[in-house]
Amino acid sequence: MDQKHKKLLRSQRLFLAEELLVDDMITQYLYQEEILTESHLEEIGSEPSNRKKTLKLLDILPIRGSRAFYHFTQSLEKDFPWIKDKLLRLCAGDTEPESPPPPFTVQCGVPDHILSTVPTMLHLNQLAARLGSEWKSVLLDLGLSSADLYRCCADHPLAVQSQVLAGLVMWTQRDGREATVGRLLQSLQAADVPPSVLQQVFV
Repeated sequence: MDQKHKKLLRSQRLFLAEELLVDDMITQYLYQEEILTESHLEEIGSEPSNRKKTLKLLDILPIRGSRAFYHFTQSLEKDFPWIKDKLLRLCAGDTEPESPPPPFTVQCGVPDHILSTVPTMLHLNQLAARLGSEWKSVLLDLGLSSADLYRCCADHPLAVQSQVLAGLVMWTQRDGREATVGRLLQSLQAADVPPSVLQQVFV
Protein backbone atom coordinates (compact mmCIF):
# COMPACT_ATOMS: atom_id res chain seq x y z
CA MET A 1 0.00 0.00 0.00
CA ASP A 2 1.24 3.50 -0.85
CA GLN A 3 2.55 5.58 2.03
CA LYS A 4 -0.13 8.18 1.21
CA HIS A 5 -2.89 5.62 1.71
CA LYS A 6 -1.31 4.25 4.88
CA LYS A 7 -1.08 7.75 6.31
CA LEU A 8 -4.69 8.47 5.36
CA LEU A 9 -6.03 5.33 7.06
CA ARG A 10 -3.98 6.13 10.17
CA SER A 11 -5.32 9.70 10.31
CA GLN A 12 -8.93 8.47 9.96
CA ARG A 13 -8.56 5.54 12.36
CA LEU A 14 -10.83 6.91 15.12
CA PHE A 15 -13.42 8.16 12.62
CA LEU A 16 -13.58 4.72 10.99
CA ALA A 17 -13.74 2.96 14.37
CA GLU A 18 -16.83 5.03 15.25
CA GLU A 19 -18.66 4.98 11.91
CA LEU A 20 -17.83 1.71 10.18
CA LEU A 21 -19.57 -1.60 10.84
CA VAL A 22 -17.22 -4.33 9.63
CA ASP A 23 -19.70 -6.98 8.54
CA ASP A 24 -19.48 -10.04 6.30
CA MET A 25 -20.22 -7.99 3.17
CA ILE A 26 -16.97 -6.06 3.64
CA THR A 27 -14.74 -8.91 4.78
CA GLN A 28 -16.06 -11.40 2.22
CA TYR A 29 -15.56 -8.89 -0.60
CA LEU A 30 -11.96 -8.32 0.53
CA TYR A 31 -11.47 -12.10 0.79
CA GLN A 32 -12.91 -12.55 -2.72
CA GLU A 33 -10.44 -9.98 -4.06
CA GLU A 34 -7.58 -11.78 -2.24
CA ILE A 35 -6.88 -8.83 0.05
CA LEU A 36 -7.75 -10.88 3.15
CA THR A 37 -6.90 -14.50 3.83
CA GLU A 38 -8.94 -17.04 5.79
CA SER A 39 -6.77 -16.45 8.85
CA HIS A 40 -7.45 -12.72 8.55
CA LEU A 41 -11.19 -13.41 8.52
CA GLU A 42 -10.80 -15.48 11.69
CA GLU A 43 -8.69 -12.78 13.37
CA ILE A 44 -11.26 -10.07 12.61
CA GLY A 45 -14.23 -12.26 13.49
CA SER A 46 -12.76 -13.19 16.88
CA GLU A 47 -12.67 -9.57 18.07
CA PRO A 48 -15.33 -8.92 20.76
CA SER A 49 -16.70 -5.57 19.54
CA ASN A 50 -17.30 -3.82 16.25
CA ARG A 51 -14.77 -1.11 17.15
CA LYS A 52 -12.06 -3.75 17.63
CA LYS A 53 -13.05 -5.54 14.40
CA THR A 54 -12.58 -2.27 12.53
CA LEU A 55 -9.24 -1.54 14.18
CA LYS A 56 -8.02 -5.08 13.40
CA LEU A 57 -8.97 -4.62 9.73
CA LEU A 58 -7.11 -1.28 9.68
CA ASP A 59 -4.04 -3.04 11.12
CA ILE A 60 -4.12 -5.66 8.36
CA LEU A 61 -4.87 -3.55 5.26
CA PRO A 62 -1.55 -1.62 5.04
CA ILE A 63 0.45 -4.85 4.65
CA ARG A 64 -1.81 -6.38 1.97
CA GLY A 65 -0.30 -4.83 -1.15
CA SER A 66 -0.95 -1.97 -3.54
CA ARG A 67 -4.56 -3.02 -4.34
CA ALA A 68 -5.71 -3.04 -0.70
CA PHE A 69 -6.78 0.60 -0.43
CA TYR A 70 -8.72 0.54 -3.71
CA HIS A 71 -10.63 -2.62 -2.80
CA PHE A 72 -11.26 -1.38 0.75
CA THR A 73 -12.97 1.74 -0.61
CA GLN A 74 -14.92 -0.40 -3.10
CA SER A 75 -16.18 -2.57 -0.23
CA LEU A 76 -17.80 0.53 1.30
CA GLU A 77 -19.81 1.42 -1.82
CA LYS A 78 -23.13 -0.18 -0.88
CA ASP A 79 -23.59 0.45 2.85
CA PHE A 80 -21.12 3.22 3.68
CA PRO A 81 -20.91 5.49 0.61
CA TRP A 82 -20.31 8.61 2.73
CA ILE A 83 -17.20 7.00 4.26
CA LYS A 84 -15.92 6.02 0.82
CA ASP A 85 -16.53 9.56 -0.45
CA LYS A 86 -14.68 11.09 2.49
CA LEU A 87 -11.65 8.81 2.08
CA LEU A 88 -11.43 9.48 -1.67
CA ARG A 89 -11.87 13.21 -1.13
CA LEU A 90 -9.06 13.29 1.43
CA CYS A 91 -6.94 11.10 -0.84
CA ALA A 92 -7.40 13.64 -3.64
CA GLY A 93 -5.86 16.31 -1.45
CA ASP A 94 -8.78 17.98 0.28
CA THR A 95 -7.80 18.59 3.87
CA GLU A 96 -10.04 18.92 6.85
CA PRO A 97 -9.42 21.45 9.61
CA GLU A 98 -7.82 20.01 12.71
CA SER A 99 -10.53 19.80 15.31
CA PRO A 100 -11.50 17.36 18.05
CA PRO A 101 -14.11 14.76 17.14
CA PRO A 102 -17.65 15.90 17.92
CA PRO A 103 -19.32 14.64 21.12
CA PHE A 104 -21.05 11.28 20.88
CA THR A 105 -24.47 12.95 21.11
CA VAL A 106 -23.62 15.14 18.12
CA GLN A 107 -22.41 12.13 16.14
CA CYS A 108 -25.74 10.45 16.86
CA GLY A 109 -27.59 13.55 15.70
CA VAL A 110 -29.63 13.71 18.91
CA PRO A 111 -31.06 17.22 19.52
CA ASP A 112 -29.99 18.77 22.84
CA HIS A 113 -33.55 19.23 24.09
CA ILE A 114 -34.14 15.46 23.93
CA LEU A 115 -31.13 14.53 26.10
CA SER A 116 -32.83 15.46 29.38
CA THR A 117 -36.12 13.70 28.56
CA VAL A 118 -37.14 10.15 29.39
CA PRO A 119 -37.11 7.93 26.27
CA THR A 120 -40.57 7.08 24.93
CA MET A 121 -41.82 3.54 24.53
CA LEU A 122 -41.35 3.99 20.76
CA HIS A 123 -37.68 4.90 21.33
CA LEU A 124 -37.18 1.87 23.58
CA ASN A 125 -38.91 -0.46 21.13
CA GLN A 126 -36.83 0.76 18.19
CA LEU A 127 -33.62 0.53 20.21
CA ALA A 128 -34.45 -2.99 21.39
CA ALA A 129 -34.86 -4.02 17.75
CA ARG A 130 -31.41 -2.67 16.83
CA LEU A 131 -29.20 -3.75 19.72
CA GLY A 132 -27.11 -6.88 19.22
CA SER A 133 -25.09 -8.93 21.66
CA GLU A 134 -24.04 -5.79 23.55
CA TRP A 135 -27.52 -5.36 25.08
CA LYS A 136 -26.62 -7.02 28.39
CA SER A 137 -23.61 -4.80 28.98
CA VAL A 138 -25.79 -1.74 28.20
CA LEU A 139 -28.38 -2.74 30.80
CA LEU A 140 -25.73 -3.60 33.40
CA ASP A 141 -24.20 -0.16 32.86
CA LEU A 142 -27.65 1.36 33.39
CA GLY A 143 -27.75 -0.24 36.84
CA LEU A 144 -29.65 -3.49 36.33
CA SER A 145 -28.31 -6.58 38.06
CA SER A 146 -27.50 -9.99 36.63
CA ALA A 147 -30.64 -11.25 38.38
CA ASP A 148 -32.67 -8.60 36.55
CA LEU A 149 -31.25 -9.75 33.21
CA TYR A 150 -32.02 -13.37 34.08
CA ARG A 151 -35.60 -12.38 34.83
CA CYS A 152 -35.92 -10.58 31.47
CA CYS A 153 -34.62 -13.67 29.66
CA ALA A 154 -36.84 -16.04 31.67
CA ASP A 155 -39.97 -13.96 31.06
CA HIS A 156 -39.32 -13.79 27.29
CA PRO A 157 -37.38 -16.96 26.38
CA LEU A 158 -38.11 -16.89 22.65
CA ALA A 159 -37.58 -13.25 21.70
CA VAL A 160 -34.36 -11.36 22.37
CA GLN A 161 -35.99 -8.06 21.37
CA SER A 162 -38.62 -8.57 24.09
CA GLN A 163 -35.87 -9.35 26.63
CA VAL A 164 -34.07 -6.11 25.76
CA LEU A 165 -37.29 -4.08 25.86
CA ALA A 166 -38.25 -5.53 29.24
CA GLY A 167 -34.85 -4.53 30.63
CA LEU A 168 -35.10 -0.99 29.24
CA VAL A 169 -38.63 -0.57 30.65
CA MET A 170 -37.42 -1.86 34.03
CA TRP A 171 -34.66 0.78 33.98
CA THR A 172 -37.07 3.64 33.19
CA GLN A 173 -39.48 2.51 35.91
CA ARG A 174 -36.73 2.29 38.54
CA ASP A 175 -34.87 5.49 37.73
CA GLY A 176 -37.91 7.63 36.90
CA ARG A 177 -36.90 11.10 35.73
CA GLU A 178 -33.22 10.15 36.01
CA ALA A 179 -33.72 7.64 33.17
CA THR A 180 -32.94 10.16 30.45
CA VAL A 181 -31.92 9.80 26.80
CA GLY A 182 -28.55 11.35 27.73
CA ARG A 183 -27.93 8.69 30.39
CA LEU A 184 -28.92 5.95 27.94
CA LEU A 185 -26.51 7.31 25.33
CA GLN A 186 -23.64 7.12 27.85
CA SER A 187 -24.23 3.39 28.33
CA LEU A 188 -24.63 2.81 24.59
CA GLN A 189 -21.33 4.59 23.94
CA ALA A 190 -19.61 2.52 26.66
CA ALA A 191 -20.82 -0.63 24.89
CA ASP A 192 -19.35 0.52 21.54
CA VAL A 193 -22.75 0.88 19.86
CA PRO A 194 -22.03 2.92 16.68
CA PRO A 195 -23.66 6.36 16.41
CA SER A 196 -25.16 5.37 13.06
CA VAL A 197 -27.33 2.75 14.82
CA LEU A 198 -28.76 5.39 17.14
CA GLN A 199 -29.49 7.99 14.47
CA GLN A 200 -32.44 5.89 13.32
CA VAL A 201 -33.88 5.77 16.86
CA PHE A 202 -33.59 9.27 18.32
CA VAL A 203 -33.57 11.53 15.25
